[in-house]
Amino acid sequence: MKTLLALATAAALALGTAAQAKDMSLAYWMGPKHPMNAGVFTPFADKLAALSGGALTVTMFPGGALNTVPPKQYSILLDGVADVVFTLPGYTSDAFPKTNVISYPGVCDEPIECTKALLRAKPILEGEYNAKILAIWANDKPVLITRDKAVRTVEDMAGLKIRVAAKASVASVEALGASAVAQPANVLNQNLANGVIDGIMIGASAINSFKLFEPGNYVTTWFPSSASALVLLMNQDYYDGLSDQERAWVDAASDDALSMGGAEKYVSAGAHGLQVAADSGMELITLDDAEKARFEAAIAAANAASMAEPAGDMTVGEVIKVMKGM
Repeated sequence: MKTLLALATAAALALGTAAQAKDMSLAYWMGPKHPMNAGVFTPFADKLAALSGGALTVTMFPGGALNTVPPKQYSILLDGVADVVFTLPGYTSDAFPKTNVISYPGVCDEPIECTKALLRAKPILEGEYNAKILAIWANDKPVLITRDKAVRTVEDMAGLKIRVAAKASVASVEALGASAVAQPANVLNQNLANGVIDGIMIGASAINSFKLFEPGNYVTTWFPSSASALVLLMNQDYYDGLSDQERAWVDAASDDALSMGGAEKYVSAGAHGLQVAADSGMELITLDDAEKARFEAAIAAANAASMAEPAGDMTVGEVIKVMKGM
């Protein structure tokens, strides 16, 4: 009888724990093999489950299962369609002007440096979001992928339609004689293949993630721009509705190490993307220092003028100083 009572009590406790467990949805539009799943999403889910003893869990919805239009990721978070979403603030630049300052030329040079810049500025960036920032990090610095025309000099940019990830890149691209077109990453393969765009400014990691080696023939491995910001956000009402203990678990699972994990993954993913490009027969074009200087000179006036432009209640230049720790 004592044994039966003990088993019944254990079963009741287990049922109680299961009943109290909370499972949150995490939506992203890329496939589950995307490097950010391994670098950010799964580490967050695993750490949260471990810290909470299984009381808080995460169910992934990859491949656009909850939303097939990447620029609408923030909207589905606000509407409660998903509890957690991954998105690029550059897709809706006007809503996140301070965050997107990271994309201005000269702010930073590689994912880890750029992510540290975003974390330094996080106190002034958080006010842009009606959400809890779980992680904020940067991808690898853009390369330029083209199909029909190799870009070896400033003059080669003339007349090209170039995809940009954020509004911050428009002025510099146009100063080079090209037209800037904002498009989400999931349409780039098709649009380059169909000639809707002539080139893609994007981190080298995307060559593999979005199979850009299929339509692309050339990769200019340096371009005068900085990285794009990426964020993992939790619905604010969902976060506020958690208990004090549950919020503490979420906070611990989403410390700065989570953001840095995304940056570190992009370092290796960028190198892998360039290797995939070479292995696929794309021509990798390396600009010499003299030509890089010509690109930088061509955008200098436009970039300098951008420093006085508003970024929320600050200027672009003021935000850059915060990002650089000045």
